[in-house]
Parts: sequence; structure tokens; C-alpha cells
Amino acid sequence: MASAVHLRPLTPLDYLERSAYVFREKVAVIDGVARRTYPQLRDRVYRLAASLQAIGIRNGERVAVLAPNSSAILEAHFGVPLAGGVLCALNIRLSVPEIDYILGHCGASLLIYDADFDAFVRELRPKVRCVRVAAEREDRSTVHFSNLSHDDYETLLAGGERAALDKPEPDEDATLSINYTSGTTGRPKGVMYTYRGAFVNAQAEIFHANIRPESVYLWTLPMFHCNGWIFPYAVTAAGATHVCLRRVDPKKIFELIESEGVTHMCGAPTVWIMLANDPAARAFPHKVHITTAGAPPSPTIINQMEGLGATMTHVYGLTETYGPITVCEWKASEWNGKDEAERARLKSRQGVAMLTMDARDVRVVDSELRDVPADGATQGEIVMRGNNVMKGYYDDPEATAKAFAGGWFHSGDVAVMQPDGYIEIVDRAKDVIISGGENISTIQVEKAIVSHDAVLECAVVAMPDERWGEVPKAFVTLKPGRELADEELIAYCRTLLPGFKTPKAVEFGPLPKTSTGKIQKFVLREREWKGREKRVN
Repeated sequence: MASAVHLRPLTPLDYLERSAYVFREKVAVIDGVARRTYPQLRDRVYRLAASLQAIGIRNGERVAVLAPNSSAILEAHFGVPLAGGVLCALNIRLSVPEIDYILGHCGASLLIYDADFDAFVRELRPKVRCVRVAAEREDRSTVHFSNLSHDDYETLLAGGERAALDKPEPDEDATLSINYTSGTTGRPKGVMYTYRGAFVNAQAEIFHANIRPESVYLWTLPMFHCNGWIFPYAVTAAGATHVCLRRVDPKKIFELIESEGVTHMCGAPTVWIMLANDPAARAFPHKVHITTAGAPPSPTIINQMEGLGATMTHVYGLTETYGPITVCEWKASEWNGKDEAERARLKSRQGVAMLTMDARDVRVVDSELRDVPADGATQGEIVMRGNNVMKGYYDDPEATAKAFAGGWFHSGDVAVMQPDGYIEIVDRAKDVIISGGENISTIQVEKAIVSHDAVLECAVVAMPDERWGEVPKAFVTLKPGRELADEELIAYCRTLLPGFKTPKAVEFGPLPKTSTGKIQKFVLREREWKGREKRVN
């Protein structure tokens, strides 16, 4: 009994309860024509949770969501765990086979999907019950497929009775959500987040992004990506306003900044490149705080966005760390007086542990887990541990053990430690490309390429790209006597891979190999990145 007085399990669901109690007239969500206050958002979340239980969702069952940034996926971040379920937000850019694999791997009991994906779901034909979400401006009629049960989302909510909800006992170490990421093997891994981890990470986001009750957050970052870096919980905890944006549209973004008073946005540098170079680009009417990650922002885009009136914060992390885990903490008194180029160089570094981490829980180490010298030159791997690290990979103890070797999570990112204690990435140990903030397994791309009957073997590496940071390039050896144009091979890959994973360039010829016949990818990488200080962009 004594411990019950001074302890309460940490859960991000409490954030919605508090904001609905405190900000009773405040607009919580703007989604097209829909505007809802915090009490209205809470009511919809409770109705969703009660409805999920009524149709049979039990504690620990996985509920998948396939939707762009909208009210439905935001409500699912609270309603699914409130029902006792585990949220699995699906990357809408993945292919049908990839989504099918994820649904099977996580054992989803229900799929909530947006009406924009009618054709996708028709092709997917999942063996789970489906709920279709139609936008407020669209016809909400239910679509029926043979052997599938498709319910309408709004009808489902209307039938939810809050009094019937059986709220599960809070367990801060229970699995809140599973986020799938492309690993180095090409098979997505299910990264498990806990209630405690989400609660704690939300606190860090609020602090480092300086989110206040008067803030207006525009959803330029997909909510399916690391649960939107936990910003669904952070923005709600602060009592700020969510503005949903179904797709990145620069013209619409500038309009919403002006019409809704948007003060905060998140995304990869490619989003800001699109924004700064769009014909609609114009100075912001007020300061807008931008949090960026996925790749180091270039000095050019930092200067461009600051010229429009943005304040840019660079963070670093992975799916396995709830998104951001380090921040390039800005030392205004020391750095504001430096010239533009130097300020941009400093801001492009990955930085130091975030507020909710121990400063010593993010390190750069050698193969023996010894800290590398803080000389800005000696390379090592970034490792981390603490509240912001995943619980493990779902149903994959072998991969979890490998990732946690020596009691630390191994990022696979190669970095140096600067003399001031700031981390700076210089390369990647994992065979993965990060393009526009999305992970691409080179092995998966290679498997697609070699499935073409004219291809003998291939290797895929990252090449620098001004817009996306880096993109896949394929080096291909053809079978004797065969001919194949690069455009033809790229078009073939598009039939097997999502667009962002398709090679953007192909080079034919013999591949560099070791004496034992192993392809030397590092030779190809060096060729593509020649003259550059780093092997990431």
C-alpha cells in the first residue's frame, strides 16, 4: 500500500486525460473540415477503445492501421492501447507483399485502413477483419469484399459505449506498439515500444522542440514512422493543437502556416528541400520551429529554412530508439556569433543525449565497447541504452540478442566523438540506405534485381542525392550474351519494390571482388562518395 501512494505506472494515455481536463475548450485536432476539442478527442478515443473490445480485441492483440496523417491514426495511438491492444502503424509507402508479411508476422487481429487504400486492400486481401475510414468530406459507404468483414469507422465509433470499456491495469513495461523497419536482412523487424518509453520520450520532445499549450503542430512527419517520433503523445501532453496533413504538399503547408498559425513541424531534410525550393515558398509570418532527422541537414538547407523564418533543431535516432535519442543542443551564447557556414556545420552534428537520457548512455565505441578518443577523427560505432531504447524485436529473440550484445543497443552507425562531446556520424556499418528518412535494405533491392533473368549478379550501394540525401545505385553484371538497358531494369524493379526503394541509377560491368569471390561493396561506395568527407549525406 505504501508503494501505491508514491508510485504510478508511466503511460502516455494519461496525457490525453490531463489535456481533456485542463484544456476543455481548446481545439485539439484539425483535420480538413473537422475541428475537435480535447474533450471531443477523448470521447472519440474512448468510443474507439470500447468498440474494439466489443468486436473482440483482447489484451495484447495487435491492431494494424494503414492510413496517412489523419484523425483516425491519431485516435488509434490512444484508443488501441486503451482497449488493451498493441498498435501497429503501417508504412503506407510499402508494397502489398511487404504489408502482407507484416500483418502475418505481428498476427494482427484487425486492420483499420483509410479509404484511399481501397484498391490496395482489395489486392492485399488480408485474413483479418477490416475497418474502413472515410474522410469527412467523402462518402462513408461501406465497401464489401468477398470473405472479408469491412466495417465503417464512424459507425464503429458511434456504437462504442464508454461505460462498457474495461480499462486494462497499467503496466509501464508492457508493449504499447510495434513499429516495423527494414533490417539488413531485407525482412522487416518489429520494434517493440513500451508505455514507459513513450511517456519518457514525449517529455524529451516537448522540451527540445519547445512545445507549449499555444503551439500548433503540423503533421509533416508520418505518424506511422516511429509513431511519429512519439509526437502524438508529446503534442497532446502539452495541450497543443494537431493539424493533420495527409501528404507533404508545399503549397498547402505554406497556406496552413498562415491560416492555422502553425508553429512546429518535423521531418527529414528532403521535406525542407521541397519546401524551400517550391514556387509557393515565402517567408513565414512568424517563427516556426522545425525538428529534423533521418539525415544530417546540409548547410544549404539550414540557411534556406532559417531565411524563411524557421528555427531548426537537428536530432538523431532510429526506429529502435523511438525516433530521436540525441539532439544537437544549441549553445546560443557560444555559437550564435559564428558565421553562417560554421553555424550550419555545428548544427549538422548528431549531438548529445536528450534530456531524458543519461549523458553517458550514448557512446561511440570500438569493437571491444571501449570509448574512442574524443578527437574528432577516431571512428567507432554509436551504442546506447536507457528508457529510450526499444524493448526488443517482436518474436525475434536472436535479432534482439545480437542488437543488445554487451548490454548496449548497437546502431550500426559509424561516428566520431568531437572534443566538445558531440557525436558526428561519418559512415554506416549496416548495409542500409536512408533516403528521405526511410530505411532501404540493399539486400532487398539486390534480391529484386537478380530475379531478372538477364542479371547474373549485382551490388547496391548508396549514392549522394541533393534532394533525398542518398538513393540506391545498382552495379550489375549481366549473363553472357544478354543485353539490358538501365531504364528497362529500373522499370522491372518498380514492379517488385516501392518507388523509394527502386534504384535511381544502374551501372553495368564486372564487380570488384576479393580473392575468395566476395563483392567489395566498400570499393563501390568509395567510388560514389569520392571527394566527400563523409560516407553519408
